[in-house]
Amino acid sequence: MSELLRLVEVMDRLRSPGGCPWDAEQTHESLIKYLLEESYEFIDALGQGDREGMREELGDVLLQVYFHSRMAQDHPTDPFSIEDVAKLIADKLIRRHPHVFEGLQVDDMDEVIENWEAIKAQEKGRTSSLDGIAMAQPALPLVEKLIYRAEKYKVELPLTDIESAVAELQSSPDEASVGEALAAIIALAHQHNIDPESALRGQARQMIEKIRQSEAG
Repeated sequence: MSELLRLVEVMDRLRSPGGCPWDAEQTHESLIKYLLEESYEFIDALGQGDREGMREELGDVLLQVYFHSRMAQDHPTDPFSIEDVAKLIADKLIRRHPHVFEGLQVDDMDEVIENWEAIKAQEKGRTSSLDGIAMAQPALPLVEKLIYRAEKYKVELPLTDIESAVAELQSSPDEASVGEALAAIIALAHQHNIDPESALRGQARQMIEKIRQSEAG
């Protein structure tokens, strides 16, 4: 038996009568924190080059996908299953890769991305540069996405230059000036094709190492 099918059976038993009371009482909302936590734990394992940890954490992320899908089967009016989820993503990948599945000729990676975005916009019926942005995501990637979308759709997005933003922060430090300075830094990173999340995470790793060295004496 496929291990994926075995996972389906295990999850079904846990959620069915006579299964696990904790699993049975969970909701999509109650599991949100676990989905985020498991994703961050995979990122940690990846950053540490921990292959065994990556395998384990990917399993935990996969569990969350199966868990939510199994709960969705019990919805009284709009149920769906893991099969529906898998079909949706497989169909989407085929549609958005016409250069692979339909013989469309492309010249470079930029054209691949342009095609993806155009097909996605057509599928979603988007009319605004804000459509499809996950507003609940952490602020750093949210600001980066807003800058990217404004640039892509040629929407004016006035931002304070970094020198002025830092000067304002130094003279009147408050929440607004901190936010303005951070947005200016993210915009500068975007301008130079630097991933601000990756850059800040690298700095965090250096800080962690310095703390460990200090604690070790």
